[in-house]
Amino acid sequence: MVGMDNSGLAELLTVASEGTEGHLQRALRRAGRHAMTWPVEAAELALTGEMQSLDGIGPSLEKIILRWLEEDEPVPTPPETRAGFLTLTRVRRILAGHPDLRLKGDLHSHTVWSDGGVTVAELAALSEAQGMKYQAITDHSKGLKIAGGLDEEQLIRQGYEIEDVNERYAADGFRLLRSIEMNISPTGEGDMERESLAGLDLVLGSFHSKLRLKEDQTERYLAALRNPDLHILGHPQGRMWNFRTGLHADWRRVFAEAALLGKAVEIDAFPDRQDLKVELLEVAFEEGCLISIGSDAHWPGQIGFVEFGLAAALEAGIPAGRILNLKEAGELIEWAAELRDAN
Repeated sequence: MVGMDNSGLAELLTVASEGTEGHLQRALRRAGRHAMTWPVEAAELALTGEMQSLDGIGPSLEKIILRWLEEDEPVPTPPETRAGFLTLTRVRRILAGHPDLRLKGDLHSHTVWSDGGVTVAELAALSEAQGMKYQAITDHSKGLKIAGGLDEEQLIRQGYEIEDVNERYAADGFRLLRSIEMNISPTGEGDMERESLAGLDLVLGSFHSKLRLKEDQTERYLAALRNPDLHILGHPQGRMWNFRTGLHADWRRVFAEAALLGKAVEIDAFPDRQDLKVELLEVAFEEGCLISIGSDAHWPGQIGFVEFGLAAALEAGIPAGRILNLKEAGELIEWAAELRDAN
């Protein structure tokens, strides 16, 4: 009964949802998504009768899962929209093999200044409680109006708030980094005045439009990386679990360009994103890329998602020296400043 892991159950639950409707369909779909972040293998809880302690599992779904486990239900090969995602249980098994390796900071998060659900001060407290030494606040920029993106004046005012919070934490050795998730157009331009970005600690840039194109997007990525204001290319592929596969490109060329320019590519560690995926991270490693890891946290409890990113980096064989989050805050800020001066 314990042979099937949560990844297999996530696929079975999602496939089952596609063959029904109404309340059961919603329950199956929701449980399939939750299965990716269950902290324990459901098959283990089946032996103790505690399966209903898992998010999304009630009596009806417990019976269905128990039947699948007892009958050793075959798991179909997932489609591209669900392939290559790590479950939380797998993540923690990977990290258990590296007990001394801990990230010093998180380089992607959001607050109430854009579309997050925590204040700047709350985010600082949450991050420090997770053992972080720094947290980059990367609220959206003005071009992404649907997410409440900041304009130049708001970015300045947010900076004052970040400075106030940092003064409170100065003695604790924790700091917030002033940053932004700048919206990058399909032709590589940012949406903020360059002068407003000059005072930031670093700039994360991401695509948020035309993410379903089937044509090769290599030139689009090269243009983004050549943007002089960008330090980190955020959630590069743009994939979302069970929603979209993301963009296609000659990834070896993209990563080679990033390495040449000294810029980093991100692992957006949000469980539904996991972007870059392990398969592409292996290519990024071969091309000499720097790697940034961000939780993409919007709400309390999501800061911990960085562990998905670290596990993916370890699976791909990324050495510690290539992971920005293993640098001290001062070293990271110095890297970004040198990169800005070079451009």
